[in-house]
Order: sequence, then structure tokens, then C-alpha cells
Amino acid sequence: MNRKERFAALEQIAAERIVILDGAWGTMIQTYDLTEADFRGTHFPEHNRPLKGNNDLLVLTRPDIIRDIHDQYLDAGADIASTNTFSGTTIAQADYALEHVVDDINIAAARIAREACDAATAKDGRVRCVAGAIGPTNKTLSLSPDVNDPARRDVTFEEVADAYKQQARGLVEGGADIILIETIFDTLNAKAAIFGVEEFYDELGERLPIMISGTITDLSGRTLSGQTVEAFWHSVRHANPWSVGLNCALGPKDMDAHIRSLARAANVRVSAYPNAGLPNAMGGYDEGPHDMVRIMEPWAAGGVVNLVGGCCGTTPAHIRAIADAVKGKSPRKTWTCEPVMRLSGLEPFTAAA
Repeated sequence: MNRKERFAALEQIAAERIVILDGAWGTMIQTYDLTEADFRGTHFPEHNRPLKGNNDLLVLTRPDIIRDIHDQYLDAGADIASTNTFSGTTIAQADYALEHVVDDINIAAARIAREACDAATAKDGRVRCVAGAIGPTNKTLSLSPDVNDPARRDVTFEEVADAYKQQARGLVEGGADIILIETIFDTLNAKAAIFGVEEFYDELGERLPIMISGTITDLSGRTLSGQTVEAFWHSVRHANPWSVGLNCALGPKDMDAHIRSLARAANVRVSAYPNAGLPNAMGGYDEGPHDMVRIMEPWAAGGVVNLVGGCCGTTPAHIRAIADAVKGKSPRKTWTCEPVMRLSGLEPFTAAA
């Protein structure tokens, strides 16, 4: 089955039921209690910087662990497997002086996910798709890193767009069906990602679907760069994404009002994959599967969402419980957008018809 056939199958699934996303990567990797040697493997024994914590690198040095996590999420009911590439750009990998292996990371990550999805499909006949995950990078385009120098930026729009373009190329080469631009805290970074991905698509001669997922960083209901969820949607809707949603930062209880607001504003599919609550004093996550389901099941029952899954702190047990809770629930109905001018700053603006 080729990429177009797989995505056509996913489209059919999305028309019939709520699509299940997978869960956390970072907190799942932590459960394996890995050492510096695991991150170095046979690839980087003499590298001059510590590598422990560079989770993306494990697709090269411990692919068995990455495959095991994929298998667990797919067995739990995930329809879409996201690649372990949250920091898979030259900008993020510069912290480890590993810009030169970015292509290898993205290609390998997508191949592992593709193999896991194909194996799961061979078992039960249900098609799974790979979402090439593109994280926010560790730089921001909208905000200065120095409060005494508001105009300062450590990276340019063109540099960020080029980094995302390179990442998208590797993910697609490895077998991704979708590009997922996720955990967006700065909308300008997201716009750079959209630009870079679309530029790559022009060169590829084919346009893969794009999923976009923003992050509300606190109870104010705004992204780190200050936008409300509706303003955020106005800023990225030109990309014509397959879905738009929220992930990370908040648990389902604190995300509830914001995902409902996005569902009222967006005329495409809506996704939600919250954390397992807020981090506790030790940096862990306390909400179990049923704690999350208690809030998320009404999203499905009320026609708020089309795709659900989990972010930080979630496990295969969480994804299984979420999948069971939304089974039989109809997906949110999309609607035709009235053709009026919609603009955004920190707040949305809609011109009178």
C-alpha cells in the first residue's frame, strides 16, 4: 500500500469515527532508565559533548526501544504513530553539536514508525499512518531572549524555515504520510514551519497533509507569544491543515475550555492530546487513564473532537483507555467557513460580512 492509499484509508476512518493518536515520547523513554552509553551507542563513542537526554538520537543508537514504544501505542489502539523527532532540526541539535546527523535522525525515525505501522496492519488489517513530528525548536521568533534588548533574535525566519524544510524532507524520505507541526508556543515559528514544509512540497511535486497543534502555556488561555486559540487559528488557517488542535502544557481539565473554543472557531478537524495533568513537584504526572477519560469522553460525546491522544506523562494504558472511551462516538462535524476577512494579532478579528 502506498502513501496515497494509506491516507485515503485514514480519511475513511476519520469520516466514520474519532481517530486515535499515540501518547508521550519523552516520559515513556524515561521509564527505560537509559545511560549515557545508550545515547552514544556505537555511533558516537567519542563525541565531545554529553548526549544523555537527546531522545531523538535513540532512533540511531537504540532503535529497539523506539520500535517497542511504537508497538505498545499501536497495540493500544493508535491510528497514527508520531515519529520520535521532536528536536529533529539543526537548530535544536546544535545544543549537542549534532547538526550533521539531522537527516539520519529523521529518516531513521520515520522508517522505524513506518515498519511498526506496517507490522500492526499486517496483524489486523487496520491501516495506520505515520505522522512526521516537527517540534517548536528551542528558539523563538516572536520574543527576545534578552529582556534588555527587545529587538534581539537568536535565529531568523529564513533559518527556521530552512531547518524545518530539511526535517520534512528526511521524514518524508523515511516514510511519513503526514507532517505534524506540534507543540507550537510561538505562532511565528509555526508559520516558518508551514513555509518550509510547503517549499519542500513544491520541490517534491506532491502535497502531503499537514496537522497543526498549538500549546496553551498557562491558564490565561494563550500561547507563549500571546495569542488566544482563535487568533492562533486565524494565523495558520491559510495552510489548509488536515487538522488543528492543542497538545501539551495542560491536562484535559485545564484544556477543556480552550479545545471547545477552538472547535467553535475552526472549520477543519480538531485534535486534542493533553498531558496527564500538570507536572508534580518531582516533575512527574499524576493523572491516570481514567482521570483523563473523565474529561475527554465528553469531548467525544459532545462532538468537540475528531482526533484524541496523549502528550507528556501518558502511556499505552492511557491511550487504550481513551480509545475505549471514544469508541462508538461520532466525530465532530466540520462546517463550511463563511467567506469573510479573518485577521489576528493577540486577539482574533472578523470583519462584518
